[in-house]
Amino acid sequence: MAEEFVQSLARGLAVIRAFDAAHPELTLSEVARATGLTRAAARRFLLTLVELGYVRTDGRLFALSPRVLELGYAYLSSLSLPEVALPHLERLVAEVHESASVSVLDATDIVYVARVPTTRIMRVTISIGTRFPAHCTSMGRVLLTGLPPAGLDAYFATARLERRTSRTITSREALVAELERVREQGWAMVDQELEEGLRSIAAPIRDRGGRVVAAVNLSSHASRTTVESAREDLLPSLLAAAARIEADLHTTDGPHRTALPVT
Repeated sequence: MAEEFVQSLARGLAVIRAFDAAHPELTLSEVARATGLTRAAARRFLLTLVELGYVRTDGRLFALSPRVLELGYAYLSSLSLPEVALPHLERLVAEVHESASVSVLDATDIVYVARVPTTRIMRVTISIGTRFPAHCTSMGRVLLTGLPPAGLDAYFATARLERRTSRTITSREALVAELERVREQGWAMVDQELEEGLRSIAAPIRDRGGRVVAAVNLSSHASRTTVESAREDLLPSLLAAAARIEADLHTTDGPHRTALPVT
């Protein structure tokens, strides 16, 4: 595989990933520093992306252009999951009056691919494409339980189990034990590990072969939903919604099409 690796493509993608919500505009020097490229190499990649329409510049600062969304939408449009899940999320939100989302696993993060919000309960705005570390999210833990042993080893080899709140699990041993519990019970609850005041509960979405390919969750503020009420009042509706999404996915997934590619 090494001889087939295109280093220039990898570097170009690294330049795109240098921009995020905290760094929407960067100078040439900042891009070079963020990517580990020389200033000359960073300049070539940036100007190429400008020419292709994915980056804009005023001569000093660079920023991603709206055209970069094409890269994400090309992926999303190839999936049946978001469009299948959305009506079920809407029904779920109408039933329990809490925000619902679907995500997939991408390396060490979860990526949101469908969402129906109610009132905003997080400091960070969540939209399609939002990423969070898998280790401290309910959907992330559900998705990690779907990895084979080698895949889980690869996850721990690269994941940074950073502390987001005082409650965040940050040791491999504790997370492995929690994942085993999630695997046995078939759902995950995370109590204020991603953000203070946020409780979430998630269930797996499986393909026809039983493989976990996505996760669906409900999130609520701790001030109005206790751990017990989440388990008693939210979990049954969540599991029912996951089953309905699975049923529809199995119907739309043809023999030559994977319902959801996951890395």
